[in-house]
Amino acid sequence: MGAEVHEGENHGGADVNGEREDVRGAGVERLVDREFLSLERELTLLLRRARASSGEMARQVHPDLEPAAYGLLVCLDDSGPQRATELAAFIGVGKATMSRQLRALEELGLVAREPDPADGRAWLVHLTEEGGRRFRTVRAGRRERYVRKLAGWDRAEVAELARLLRQLNESPES
Repeated sequence: MGAEVHEGENHGGADVNGEREDVRGAGVERLVDREFLSLERELTLLLRRARASSGEMARQVHPDLEPAAYGLLVCLDDSGPQRATELAAFIGVGKATMSRQLRALEELGLVAREPDPADGRAWLVHLTEEGGRRFRTVRAGRRERYVRKLAGWDRAEVAELARLLRQLNESPES
């Protein structure tokens, strides 16, 4: 890495080699690698676009579907029936939030519950036939958009992007 930025030298920009930037936050001066600033900027844009896209896709599945619930449909389609606690852990929400979202999905006819054969006290949530049909139609359209958007990319680049995103998603929070 390049030289550090010191008090009075080139604040608010890159160092002599253009590799580090002085960032002020919460009254503390800290140095951040430009690569991480670039990563933050690109992930922020990606997440904004993903939220907007999830909202659009949720409405395509059902006009009353909350955008946040779209991820539950993805999980259920990919993994099959799940306990509410597993879904909550996967999505990263609490039990109360999960219960509310599942209740809304049930009312829309997109998911149903059935007793867990491994534990009669627990319930498994699964996509209904109608929920699965609607979701898969929307998901197929989304994949077609990815294929069009990345048509100029080499397949190895697409695979590498997927690998790196999986690595990021599987990284423990700290």
